[in-house]
Amino acid sequence: MPPGTRAQQREETRRALLREGRRLFAARGYGAVGLSEIVQATGVTKGALYHHFGGKAALFRAVLEQVQGEVGDAVARAADVHEDSWTRLVVGCQAFLTASTDPDIQQILLIDGPAVLGWAAWRAMDEAASARHLAEALSDLVKEGVIAPQPVAPLTHLLSGAMNETALWLATSEDPADLPDAQAALSRMLESLRAR
Repeated sequence: MPPGTRAQQREETRRALLREGRRLFAARGYGAVGLSEIVQATGVTKGALYHHFGGKAALFRAVLEQVQGEVGDAVARAADVHEDSWTRLVVGCQAFLTASTDPDIQQILLIDGPAVLGWAAWRAMDEAASARHLAEALSDLVKEGVIAPQPVAPLTHLLSGAMNETALWLATSEDPADLPDAQAALSRMLESLRAR
């Protein structure tokens, strides 16, 4: 078997484990999914899963990173069509809330993420993935004078925490009006940051 074929097979196996792990974690939650179920759905051995990920928790972490990347891409796509820095911030924050209403994203990113990885590890991943972009956007707005001069780190943490908490609340909500209400409240909160 040519070496390229083996590398392709390894990558296909890795992608299949990610795909099936994600499907199962999203549908039933991390705690309700066993290794045997993942490998059976993928059609590989437990050894293959351990080779690629080292275990169920590492597979979940890879799935979580994938989901974080997708949410980040959705936020960037929504925000980047606007030239105005302020509009990009508001649209990006709204896009995060919208993306977080997807039940699969809620289960993996918001419910199981902190529980499986632990709060500190989940927070570090969140900070590396999305809080960094939020800090950059806020820094730009302070430099432009759109937001009054102030330390950006506490503002980033306050805003990120508020959005994560709102996303967690939306994950348990059954009222379709809660998303537009949350987005309106977020817009009002962001508007209060603008320099007068």
